[in-house]
Amino acid sequence: MDGFEANQGYSQRFGLHYVNFEVGSRPRTPKQSAYLYAEIIEQNGFSSQKSKKFKAAERPLTRRLAALPPSEVPSQAKVVWEKFSSQSNFDRKMYHYGTFPEGFSWGISSSAYQIEGGWNADGKGLSIWDKFAHSPSKILNDDNGDIACDSYNKIEEDVAILKQLKVSHYRFSLSWPRVLPDGTINNINEAGINYYQRLLDALHAANIQPQVTLYHWDLPQAIEDYGGFLNDSFVKLFRDYADLMFDRLGDKVKIWITFNEPLVVARHGYGFGDFAPGPDTLPYIVGHNLIKAHAEAWHLYNDKYRAKQNGIISITISSDWSEPRNPYRQEDYDAARRVVEFTLGWFSHPIFNGDYSEIMKTRIRDRSLAAGLPQSRLPEFTQEEIKRIKGTHDFFGLNHFASLFCDLPNFALRSGAATVPDPTWLDSASVWLKVTPFGIRRLLNFIKNEYGNPPIIVTENGVSEQGPIDLNDVHRIYYYEQYINQVLKAYLLDGVDVRGYTAWSLLDNLEWASGFSQRFGLFYVNRSDPNLPRVPKSSVNFYATVIKCNGFPESGTGLYTTFALLIVAVVGVICVSVFLFKIKKKVQEK
Repeated sequence: MDGFEANQGYSQRFGLHYVNFEVGSRPRTPKQSAYLYAEIIEQNGFSSQKSKKFKAAERPLTRRLAALPPSEVPSQAKVVWEKFSSQSNFDRKMYHYGTFPEGFSWGISSSAYQIEGGWNADGKGLSIWDKFAHSPSKILNDDNGDIACDSYNKIEEDVAILKQLKVSHYRFSLSWPRVLPDGTINNINEAGINYYQRLLDALHAANIQPQVTLYHWDLPQAIEDYGGFLNDSFVKLFRDYADLMFDRLGDKVKIWITFNEPLVVARHGYGFGDFAPGPDTLPYIVGHNLIKAHAEAWHLYNDKYRAKQNGIISITISSDWSEPRNPYRQEDYDAARRVVEFTLGWFSHPIFNGDYSEIMKTRIRDRSLAAGLPQSRLPEFTQEEIKRIKGTHDFFGLNHFASLFCDLPNFALRSGAATVPDPTWLDSASVWLKVTPFGIRRLLNFIKNEYGNPPIIVTENGVSEQGPIDLNDVHRIYYYEQYINQVLKAYLLDGVDVRGYTAWSLLDNLEWASGFSQRFGLFYVNRSDPNLPRVPKSSVNFYATVIKCNGFPESGTGLYTTFALLIVAVVGVICVSVFLFKIKKKVQEK
C-alpha cells in the first residue's frame, strides 16, 4: 500500500492500494494494479486464451470489480459505467473484425474560417474571428485566417483530394458574414452564395454528398456589436439566415447541421475568453439562446422545406468521455456523471429530453445563490419553449476526441468535479487530447441509453501533431484504426445506431487559438509555397482503405486482401529475382 517513503515522505506512492492519509482511519482503496496482480496470481502467470478469430462477443468478460454501488444520481445512463467497469485492459484493447451497415456514411470535415481565406474578398463582411485574429497575442504566433488554406480559390483542388480519399460525404460550414456581410437579410452577398453553389455542384459531380453546417463559430462582427448571442434578437437573425440558406442551397443539401459545438461557443467564447469574441460572464445565456435558435431553424426546415427537399437537420454536440477514477468510490462516479451533464448534457438534454437536467439546474442554482445572486445564472425555459425545443433533432451529431478521468470532487468548479488524464495515455500536440479509444464506445453507449438510441453521426474525430513535418503519420493511423474499431464495437456488439463517421480534418488548417502550430489534417498544406499545395500523408491511404472495406472485414477479405496481395507481390519479385540470378549464373558458367 502507499506508505512513508523515507526522505520523500508521502509524496511518492508505490502501493497497489491507495491510503487516504487525510482520514484518521486510513482507509485502503485498491488501484487497478491490485486487480491486475491478483489476476496474475490467480492464473499463476499469463494464461493464454487463443482462438483463430478474436471477437469480444465470443470471449466472456473477466469480472475484476464488484458491481458499482447504487447511484444517488437518477439516470438510465449509469448502466454504461456498470457495464464497462468489469472490462479488463485486454478486453478494452482487443481488436474486433466486422463491417458497418450498407449505406454507412464515411466523411471528412472542415470549417469555413479555418480553410477558406478570402477574409475580405468579394464583399465578405467581418467575422468575430477576423477581429479576434487581428488583435495582438490572441492567436499563437499571431497567425490568422486571412488566407488560411485558400479554399475560397481552390474548389477543384479540394474536391480532387476528397475523391482521393473516397469519402461519401464532405462536411463543411458556411461563412455567415460571407453571404450576409452585416448578418441580416437586408444585405445579401450574391458572390458568397455563388461560391457555395459552385462548391456544392463540384461535390455532386464527384458523387460526394455534402453535410453543411450553418454556424461554425464565425459570427458576423456586426451582430456581435449589438450584443451577439446575448441579444434576444439573435434567435430571429439566425432563423432568417437559415431560411435564406435553405432556400438558395437546400436543393443540393440532404444533411444540415445548425450549430457546431455550442458548448465551445458558450464556454470558450463567452466564459474562458480564449476564443472569439472574448471573455464574458454570461455563458449560460449564450447557450440558452443557441438552443432556442437551433429549435427555430429546425422547425423552419421541418415546416417549410423538408417535404420538397427531403433532407435531415440536427445539431453537433462535442463531449469528452468522463471515467470515474475509482469506480469503487461513489463520489468519483457521481462526479463523472456531473462532468458529462455539463458537457454533453448541457445542449443534448433540452433538445432530446425537453429541459436542462436536474443535475445541472441544481448545481448552478446552488452556486448562484451562494455567490449572492438573487436567482440562478442558468435561465429557465417556459413550458411553451420546452415543447418547442424537445425533439428538434433528426440524428445526434457527435464530435469526440478524447477521454478523462474524473478525480475527487472539486466543488470550486462549475461541474463540481475535476478531470485529469492518465499519464500512461498517449499524447498528441493538443494538451486536451489524449489518445483514449475506449472512450468513444462508452460515450456512444451513454447516448444510446440516455436518449433512446437515436441515429448517431460522428461528425468529428481526429488527432493533432506538431513540430517537424512527417508525412508518415503513423500515430494518426493508429488513432483512426483504434477509434473507428471502437465505433464498430458500439455498432456490432452494443447495438448503438451509428449511421456515419467523419474524420477531422481534411487539411492542416488554422487550429483556432493555436494557429497553424497544431495539425489535424490528413493532407499537409505546404505554407512555404505560395500555391499552398495539398500533400497526402500516409493516413490518406489508410482511411481510404477502411472506407473501401466499410470497416475491418474478416481476414482474407477487403483490407487484409490488400495487404496479402502486397505480400504476394513482394514474394513474387524475390522469386523472379532468384530465378533470373540462377539463369545468369548458368550462362556465365557455360
